[in-house]
Amino acid sequence: MAFPKNLLNQNEELVLDLRPHWLFLAPSTLALVGAIIVGLLGAVWWAPSGTGGTVVSVACGVLVLVTLVWFGWTYLKWNSTNFVLTSDRIVTRRGVFSKQGVEIPLERVNTVFFHQSFFERIVGAGDIGIESAGERGTESFTDIRKPSIVQKEVYVQMEANENRKYERMSRAGGPAPAAADATTPQPTNIPAQIDQLSELHQRGVLSDAEFARKKAELLDRM
Repeated sequence: MAFPKNLLNQNEELVLDLRPHWLFLAPSTLALVGAIIVGLLGAVWWAPSGTGGTVVSVACGVLVLVTLVWFGWTYLKWNSTNFVLTSDRIVTRRGVFSKQGVEIPLERVNTVFFHQSFFERIVGAGDIGIESAGERGTESFTDIRKPSIVQKEVYVQMEANENRKYERMSRAGGPAPAAADATTPQPTNIPAQIDQLSELHQRGVLSDAEFARKKAELLDRM
């Protein structure tokens, strides 16, 4: 199931909408194929006549049914799991009947790392970990398709998101006066710049961390 477009914020763009790698389905698929093979062999060659044959046939049928249910349930979980990257955030959704998810704003992401075993490198799967400034710390996501490419795209969107924030700050603050007096010492403008940053912070343009960082930079220049 694709990520619903109506859950996107205004001006937010969908970049990646991934379901888990097919490796997620491999155990239940192999079990179902094996059960079918065993069932066919039991029904055709191994089943003796009489009561013994009936017992073997029933056992083979139950085995196929159980593995079929397992495969069906795994497929439903696969189809209802999304790893989503937008221009503003990382979102995960999972759950067949009940839903649960995690949302990480890109400005809170600190580090993105991935891990692949040798076999996962061959098939193009892996796990991704995201360290954020939120209360949950590190979030791990398994069976991600092409995790190295996903990692790169997350950093690309983080940089683009940061650039858009600075553009909004620039538009909100207005252009610098063209006829500024070159003899005026720069430090005298710093309190006004701090006031501007405080206003942007109160309006939600700057996060707490960005406001603190920019304010510290300006105070160091005084």
